[in-house]
Amino acid sequence: MIDTVPGPLAEPCRFGVYTGLELELQAPDAIPPAARLGLEPPRFCGQCGRRMVVQVRPDGWSARCSRHGTVDSAELGRR
Repeated sequence: MIDTVPGPLAEPCRFGVYTGLELELQAPDAIPPAARLGLEPPRFCGQCGRRMVVQVRPDGWSARCSRHGTVDSAELGRR
């Protein structure tokens, strides 16, 4: 049986998507103010903590983890 690999931002996340630190070790004020306002794309995979390749476009952003796939800001808006 093949298990599906969770996406980079799938819940529950184990790592902070703006810091790359384990959520248990991350301080509450570690998230940058721009990220709290929704102006900053995630930079780290929430599943493995690896740095993602992020492409910022005029209409949003896309981020790719080498292990957990791609996520696009347009996909998040549809939820």
